[in-house]
Amino acid sequence: MANKKNQTKDELENVQEALTRSEAFIETYRKPLLITLAAIVVVVVAIVLFRSSYLAPREIEAADKMVAPVDYFERDSFALALNGDGVNDGFIAIIDSYGITKTADLAAFYAGVCCYKLGQYEEAVEYLGRFDANTVNAKPVAIGLAGDCYSSMGDYANAVKYYERAASFDNGFTAPIYLKKAGIHYEELGDFAKAEQAYTKIKETYFDSPAAMDIDKYIERAKAKR
Repeated sequence: MANKKNQTKDELENVQEALTRSEAFIETYRKPLLITLAAIVVVVVAIVLFRSSYLAPREIEAADKMVAPVDYFERDSFALALNGDGVNDGFIAIIDSYGITKTADLAAFYAGVCCYKLGQYEEAVEYLGRFDANTVNAKPVAIGLAGDCYSSMGDYANAVKYYERAASFDNGFTAPIYLKKAGIHYEELGDFAKAEQAYTKIKETYFDSPAAMDIDKYIERAKAKR
């Protein structure tokens, strides 16, 4: 019993000593700690104010400006959608003016598609590269379209890299499409083993996709050329 009391007394003394040391530390470094804490508070408040008083209105303004170019886009008037009509801004102006907003991020995707449709492939790759919405549905399409741009420029090595990246997203609709494109471009590059590998993945993993309907033909063709 005496041992228990002594143990409890020792523990209390240890706690008291630790508290004393903590108090001494706080007393010694009170000013730097308060300055650091004040700086953190200032940063947090600044971020909140920036988002509420500057960024949120800019998002609304940018979204309003998207109406006209999106309308042109949907009517296949890609040059007007991209560059504006002299009265309404196009996607490029929105990207330049509202670059830190989510709306400008979306405008970059639209701009990439417009440039692709207009045959401006290098510009398309640049704008698609700015698109940073990491959604399973949108991101692989942007990456795959960049692959299409490189393919149109005859750069099959880069095209296949982008197709592989697009196919790496867990999306049962887009992945087999880009795997098939990757396989076709591997064949163009003479790498029939990788082409067969891409086609086989479609057969084994995405067997219920439209891309898998005639995939055996592609597999056999790649095998025959190895």
